[in-house]
Amino acid sequence: MKANLHSAFIALSLASWIQQSHAETPDKSGQGGKHISGVTELDRKLPDVTVTGERVGSFKSDSVQVGTFRDMAPLDVPQTSNVVTREVLDVQATTGLFGALQNTAGVTRSQLNGSTYDNISIRGILVENRSNYRLNGSLPIINLIDTPMENKERVEVLKGASSLYYGFVPPSGIVNLVTKRAGRVPVTNLSVMANSYGGANVHVDLGRRFGSEQEFGARINLLGGRQDIGIHNFSGSRALAAGAFDWRVTDKLSLKFDVEHYRKEVSEQAAIQAPAAINGIITLPHVPDNRLNLAGEWQKYDAEATNLLLRADYALSDNWGLLFEVGKAQTRRDRNFSQFQNYNLVTGDGTLRTFFNRGQVWDNENIRAEVFGRLQWKWITHEVSLGFTGNSRKQDPRTSTMVDVPQNLYHPIDIAQRSPTVPFGPNRSKITDMGIYLSDRILIGEKWSAMVGVRGSFYESVGATTHFKADTVNPSVSLMYKPVPNVSIYGSYLEGMEESGQAPSNRANNGEILAPALSKQKEIGIKAIVAQGILLQVAAFDIKRSSTTVDAANRFVLNGMSQYRGIELAATGEITKQLSLIASALFLDARQLNKSNAETFNKIPDNTPERTASMMAEYRLQSVPGLALSGAVYYVGKRPVNNANQAFVDDYVILTLGARYATRIAGKRTTIQAVLDNATNNSYWSTAGNGLLGVGAPILLKTVARVEF
Repeated sequence: MKANLHSAFIALSLASWIQQSHAETPDKSGQGGKHISGVTELDRKLPDVTVTGERVGSFKSDSVQVGTFRDMAPLDVPQTSNVVTREVLDVQATTGLFGALQNTAGVTRSQLNGSTYDNISIRGILVENRSNYRLNGSLPIINLIDTPMENKERVEVLKGASSLYYGFVPPSGIVNLVTKRAGRVPVTNLSVMANSYGGANVHVDLGRRFGSEQEFGARINLLGGRQDIGIHNFSGSRALAAGAFDWRVTDKLSLKFDVEHYRKEVSEQAAIQAPAAINGIITLPHVPDNRLNLAGEWQKYDAEATNLLLRADYALSDNWGLLFEVGKAQTRRDRNFSQFQNYNLVTGDGTLRTFFNRGQVWDNENIRAEVFGRLQWKWITHEVSLGFTGNSRKQDPRTSTMVDVPQNLYHPIDIAQRSPTVPFGPNRSKITDMGIYLSDRILIGEKWSAMVGVRGSFYESVGATTHFKADTVNPSVSLMYKPVPNVSIYGSYLEGMEESGQAPSNRANNGEILAPALSKQKEIGIKAIVAQGILLQVAAFDIKRSSTTVDAANRFVLNGMSQYRGIELAATGEITKQLSLIASALFLDARQLNKSNAETFNKIPDNTPERTASMMAEYRLQSVPGLALSGAVYYVGKRPVNNANQAFVDDYVILTLGARYATRIAGKRTTIQAVLDNATNNSYWSTAGNGLLGVGAPILLKTVARVEF
């Protein structure tokens, strides 16, 4: 805590110094310019990033920066995409990934309840923690620590197969985190957030441009604070230091560099193992009090992550350019994970098993080189990208030791501190994922467009007991028709390769990476912009991919194929000048197709809801200038606890309420905000999967005060 306060003091001092030194910095920049093959032309004009002043943020984004769709309007993307803007994040006062992504259809927690980090599934498919989370559309960061939102401008989700640009990734989708950057308007923001249980943090956000032509830009975010989420035996801290820098070296060459380091050390809430089946049926316990914690406060999850990304853009001409990116992501953690198991449903007596992990390390290294440009004729234009990607993912999750102690589900006792008793051994593995891709977006007249792409990949996975290789060529095609400028109709077919999964820590083959497998996706959809700019999306999709299960020896293994078919709806943006909305719904039919396994054939994959829905809205009162009221409702349907569908956790509804008031104090724009999460204090199973259950967080009141200097 002293370290966090010291960091906050340094942040405040730095904010004050920059404010005094550069308050009169002239503004000579303009707005971003011409697009080349979906990538903004090198910054002859600086992008205008709105970060201060009266409310001008929107619930809808005008561009997407993920995959080959870089800087394209969402209306022109022939695939389901959702963007959670900075305005939405601010209205919710959210600091984590799940808080952002729950605004998009089909998003659920998986295995863990989120007290340490957000393990997420989309459309019932796990979002792979080492490959599917990307920083600024490129670097695969490692989602094994609570990823901070404070330095992010928006969060994008490109749903479905994404192998053309990203290689061997599951078809759950790509989650892209776009960092804040310095814009024309100087930024010096100080925020203090506190909650009803004593958690609090201080956040400083600084942005400036420098140089005679404003060619240098820097955006700094610093945060430190104490963690408390309202459950028993919980304490901890969180910190962030991040910088986003850019340099327009010449009219042809520009550089961008991102660095972020964040750490979180908190007590990890115990997971609850689903009971064993009796005659093919599992009887679940009733949901425990949402403030109970079966683990001890000493059972810490201590993790830190560092992400580095350098990008260079060079304009060969008005229509052609080069892109080069290199990045590295590393996450380290020590963990005392516990699960409650072998318990009596009547008395609640059982065993708490604690897994001790020490010195776990994950390393991702990524490189990309691309040439892109435009070939234009009278009626047809080709926007072409030809590139190479190389990705190395190394990990050493380390073998763990275990300790069993008595515990009670309904009346937990304090667990005396334990320590590991056996030396830890290495459990190293390495994935090499390289590919060459070609993408061509063909514009035909004013109404038609098509996208064709192909990727040739080389993949190798080397583990302690496994070795897989794959050489594949996968196509992607789409066709789009725009009958009027604000409506698009599309159809697409995508193929991709994925790693199939990795055995979790509570399985006999802990850490083992499964063989790569092919996934296929078909999608048709329609998008339209209506009202004050609200984006409506309707899509029907069909995904086939490999399935996994747990065998009789407690091993995580492949289990044939699964099919996910559904209809997804979304609405995002401004209905009127006073009312903003972000809403979504998913109607899903998912089935396992392995006839050789009678126990799971035609059953729903574990932790997969058939229905999800969300709606969050903010209304700005004309009668009280500066006052805005918000509310959100999140619904997740029932989900099977395992692939054999021997039990289901109930559906649940969560209500969130909020209000914020913007005014000026001593000439400085000041915002005071309150957000009440789980306003009805509902106790519910928030997660299932991998044989584990998790309880949702209790009611939580968050208050925020932000001053813009």
